[in-house]
Amino acid sequence: MVRASCPTDLCYYLPLPPVPVSNATRTIPWGQPTIQYANGTTCCSSLDQVRDALDTIDAQLLELLSTRAAYVREATRFKSTEASVNNPSRNAQVIQGAIDGAPAVHLPQIVAQMVYQSIINSSVLFEECIFDTYDGPN
Repeated sequence: MVRASCPTDLCYYLPLPPVPVSNATRTIPWGQPTIQYANGTTCCSSLDQVRDALDTIDAQLLELLSTRAAYVREATRFKSTEASVNNPSRNAQVIQGAIDGAPAVHLPQIVAQMVYQSIINSSVLFEECIFDTYDGPN
């Protein structure tokens, strides 16, 4: 799948450009398809087609997040104190890596930043819960 380049590519990098609010009324659909499949066809001919694809992707994301959470749980086993659960420098490194890697996969950097901040913040809470509920060896 290839995404066509367009003027909105400015919205893919940080900082986001100042964009005035549009009061335009557009005919639907507006613009040109920006997703092209390997066979040369483009997506998408309807909002339902877009939503179906997003539903599929969301299911895949849930699977990946579940796997990530399992590894977060494993990481907790290697931490001797609750204070060691939250590592701000490591968190910042992971978030910055996502921001830096986003352009290579044509992901808006703001999306990478916000999603990874949420993933890290929720992972820390999850890991603290795991740490606090472990009773130690029986």
